[in-house]
Amino acid sequence: MVANDILQRVAAGEATAVDECLAAYRGLVWSLARRSTPNLSDAEDAVQEIFIEIWRNAARFDSTLSSESTYITMIAKRRLIDRFRRRKRLDFVSLSTETSVDVAAAPADDVVERNEEVSRVRKQMHQLRREDQMILELSLEQGMSHSEIAAATSMPLGTVKTRVRCGLIRLRELLGQNSSNGEDIRRS
Repeated sequence: MVANDILQRVAAGEATAVDECLAAYRGLVWSLARRSTPNLSDAEDAVQEIFIEIWRNAARFDSTLSSESTYITMIAKRRLIDRFRRRKRLDFVSLSTETSVDVAAAPADDVVERNEEVSRVRKQMHQLRREDQMILELSLEQGMSHSEIAAATSMPLGTVKTRVRCGLIRLRELLGQNSSNGEDIRRS
């Protein structure tokens, strides 16, 4: 069995591929779900949602862009983030309807400024090497640890740590160049 052929077979509708996908990636998905959910019941629900999402998107997998484990990890992380945000919204709605506490929103200027900073960082990230972009996205946007990135990308842990560090240094340099070109990247 080729390492990156399970999702292609799932997309083709091969019945045994679904079982193989479960067997191969159940541990990975379970560990991600368990760390991101408050209890076992929520983790089980999350795993089920994640695998359904994997099966729905199996045809979109491109082995030239990433490994199956990276693709599955990204789907899992996105689904878990969605679940977390939904849970926080429900908690907020529940809190606001049960109590009369005023929750002050962030000043609009702060939100606009933060959005501009994020936009500048993302713009500069596109100037990094593709591998460094991917690793920084997994680390910064997906919240993966160095060990998780190493496992998901099949890279040695030391290589992942070096690429994260070098990518951040290069990103800082790029942002510093923008600052010296007249763009203020720091909050005053």
